[in-house]
Parts: sequence; structure tokens; C-alpha cells
Amino acid sequence: MERPIAGPQSLLRALNGRAILEALGRRGPLTRAELMSETGLSRTAVTQVLRMLEGHGAVAPAGVDRDTRGPAAGRVALHPRLGFAAAVHVDHHAAHVALVDPTGTVRAEQHGAFPPRADRAEHIASLVDACRGAVSGPLLVAVVAVPGIVTADGGIRDDQGPDGGAFRTALAARLGCPVRVENDVNLAALAELTAGVGADLSSFALLLLDGGLGAGIVIDGVLHRGFSGVAGEVMYLPQTPLPIGAPVLGDTVVGDLALTHGRDVEAPLGDHLEAAAAGDAAALAMAAEIGRRLTVVAGTVALVLDPEAFVLSGTAAHPVLVDAVERVAEEFAAQLPMRFLVSSFGPEAPLIGAIGEAASALRVRLFNDILPATDRRRR
Repeated sequence: MERPIAGPQSLLRALNGRAILEALGRRGPLTRAELMSETGLSRTAVTQVLRMLEGHGAVAPAGVDRDTRGPAAGRVALHPRLGFAAAVHVDHHAAHVALVDPTGTVRAEQHGAFPPRADRAEHIASLVDACRGAVSGPLLVAVVAVPGIVTADGGIRDDQGPDGGAFRTALAARLGCPVRVENDVNLAALAELTAGVGADLSSFALLLLDGGLGAGIVIDGVLHRGFSGVAGEVMYLPQTPLPIGAPVLGDTVVGDLALTHGRDVEAPLGDHLEAAAAGDAAALAMAAEIGRRLTVVAGTVALVLDPEAFVLSGTAAHPVLVDAVERVAEEFAAQLPMRFLVSSFGPEAPLIGAIGEAASALRVRLFNDILPATDRRRR
């Protein structure tokens, strides 16, 4: 990393302070020598900035490094009581909440199904409250992964229709902090982009099969949300012989396929796939059809975007479906070669993405709060 250029002292303090805070937020506890290596700052600059940050209560001692040769060196870390962020994954049945610190480490978790006719915001807030009982520090920001189309202003368009941002507003009021709402499949794609199988890809499309089918699209290393948040809504792509507007995959489709093949129409897809893995002929026929539909969706996307690979996530990452997709893709290979990869995180991908984005948002909030305050104290 290049050393910051010379300039006004207040600007230098801000640049140096941000560099150290980012290193501590990204890596966790570090020694002064490690901070010098991470930031490119001199020992004097690191010492001066740490003294400033300690005076503001932004950093605190975090033990000593006994792993390296030579005298033991003290480590410093962001103060544990600076604050936390909430990462939330909401599906049609339940909510999973994780409280994270600035490094992205999960400090508390709660999971709970939505009670009948429950208010979603209140239920999520109650899970956050339970998590906060296990940690000490303020809640500063929340990132929520939800199914459905999410508009630029945080509004949700799902099975209940557009909410105009009502959910985000209600949850922010209940939690007492800013709330960012994001599509769950987009967050799953971000998880793969930052720490999963998509990290080494310039472009990919993540296909997540859960209650429905959605795609998260990454182009040149950037998530593509579309003008109104509709990018990736592939569940209704036209597919012969289905009528226009019919869902390609989803819970209703699984029930219809189960009825066609003489299996339990109430059973979840996972049960059918486990039966297929055990050799059940009817379940294998269901899996083959689902694999065909997934592959046709991928082919349609490939003809428009030509991504480097497709990442199968959620239930689509089940080995039975992966095999079914690869068999159909092999039939298309001469006309349209496609590469398929399996998600690094499976069903947890949306929550992993929410955790990463929540930690990032928390670091930005802390930096913006800490640096102006430290600069005011030095004037």
C-alpha cells in the first residue's frame, strides 16, 4: 500500500486514521508492526494515530502476540463496545438473525419461524433483541435479505404486492437504527463474489432455488441489480411447453410434478431429492425435469449475458440436481457450452452475504463517527 501523501494535518490524520481503522476492522487485532505492514505507515505515524484513537475510546489493547520470534508485542483491536450490526435473512417461513462486529465475526444468533399472522418487522426485532442480550454495545445498522424485488428506496415487491418501503421503515423505527433491505439472491451472489466460488470469476450468474427460483448476476465483478431491481427474476422466463407467465420452478411447480409422478404433493423438494438419491424412480424423474428447467433457464441467461459460469445455490446445489443439470448441459454443449459450479455456502449463502454487507456498513458507520470526533478533539 502506498504511503499517504503530505498535506494538511487534519487530512493526514483522517487518512491515516481511516487506514488503521480499516485494517483493524478487516483483520481483527494487530500489532503495531502488522499495522505498519498493512497500511504502509511509519512506526511514528501508527503510534500517533493509535494514541489518538485510544483517547477517543475507538481501540483497546487485545492481548499480546506470542507466535512470532522476539519480544512479545501488544495487539490492539477496535473497542468491543463500539457497536454491532444485524444481518438478517428472511424467507417465507422464518427469520435468521446474526449480530456481527466490524470484522464480520458473528457474536450472537437467533432463528425463529414466523408465528401465524405475525408482523414480520416485530418478529425480526424480537430476535434482534434476544441477540442483544448476549452482547454489550449499541446496534448501529442492519442489513436484511428478503425474497422478492427490492427497489432502490428499499421497497419490497413480493407475493403481498409492493410495500413502498413500509417494512424497512417499520423495522428501522423498531430497531432504532438505519436498515438496508436487499434481495436475498443478490446477497447470495455477493457472498460468492467476495468469499466463495465466484471470487476468481469476472462474471457469473447465481441460480438459487428455494421457495422459488432467482438469479444474482455479477458482471465485471459488480452486482447487477437492474434499473428497478428486477434483474435476476428468472422464475417466469418463457419456457416451452409452459404458458407465458407460468412459473418455471418453485413450491407450486414441485407439487404439480409430484402429483404427475405419483409422489406426495405436500412433501418439500428436499424430500423428493433424498428419495431420488436413494434410487426412487419417480423422484429421479422429478429431478430430471427440474434439472432440465434449470438448464434451460441458464441457457436463456447465457444467450443474453454470456457469463463465465453459473453457480448453483440453495436446493439447486443438491448433488442430485447438480447431476441432472450437468447431464442436460452436456446435451447442449455443442451449441451452447455452459460451466456450472456449486455454491460455497449452500442454503446459508443469503445470510453469509448479509453478514458481509452488514460488517462493511458497520465499518463505514464507525469510521464516519470516529474520525470527525477525533479531529474535533485535536483542534
